[in-house]
Amino acid sequence: MLTPEQITQGAQLLHTAFTDKRQLPPLSMTFPDADIEDAYGIQQRFIEQQLAEGRRIKGYKVGLTSKVMQVLTNHNEPDFSALLDNFFLPEASTLDMAQFLAPALEIEIAFVMKASLRGPGVNTADVIRATDFVLPAIELVDFRIAEEGRRKDSSIFDTVADLASCGAVVLGGNPMDLRDINIAEVRGTCIRNGEPAESGMATQVMGNPINAIAWLANKLGALGGVTFEPGHTILSGSFIRLVRAAPGDHFVARFDQGLGDVELWFR
Repeated sequence: MLTPEQITQGAQLLHTAFTDKRQLPPLSMTFPDADIEDAYGIQQRFIEQQLAEGRRIKGYKVGLTSKVMQVLTNHNEPDFSALLDNFFLPEASTLDMAQFLAPALEIEIAFVMKASLRGPGVNTADVIRATDFVLPAIELVDFRIAEEGRRKDSSIFDTVADLASCGAVVLGGNPMDLRDINIAEVRGTCIRNGEPAESGMATQVMGNPINAIAWLANKLGALGGVTFEPGHTILSGSFIRLVRAAPGDHFVARFDQGLGDVELWFR
């Protein structure tokens, strides 16, 4: 376990990486005796620093929602992070690669809350009642903590401390009512420069993205009494593998069942 001073040190290192756009060496090497609770401690301390500087929490994300990804990271459950207001970027943006360190794309479904939701004890019916609408979304994954040099047995520590590797969120503008779609059967494709790069179905997200939202509400409620507030946007987890971005790339995340496209460019 890390001391409070070490938790603050880790959060400050992360703050420097965000500010200076410079990757850190793996924090799992800086703090070799740390555990997953320490990683969440660093993440939370960083979020607290951001809130003190005027940022606001606009939602939360859940990741590692597939068994394959959990095996790859040597972790037996999803991870999560708060989403700050400056993480949300306009649809159809042209993004400067210099904004990021090692960007990659995932596609997923975002839930926008119309009512408060707080665990423990949240079930799928509660999620459906509390959801205003869902949107197609791109999550821009980024790595402020370098992937190279991570120990395989502790790579999840670096992922969690690094805000579950979230770099930005781009939401589509076509809201859908959960009652109008079969959300588990939504298929999505990430198209890079006109060619399909990865595709998958939402059923790969814990069987149904609604399950991922319920899991996260229960986890956050039990850990710290966190409530999903009206207007919060909750990312339910990717159902494709990472697609790396490079300068000049044009991406379209295309979803069926009426959810439509989300588009962006890199320069």
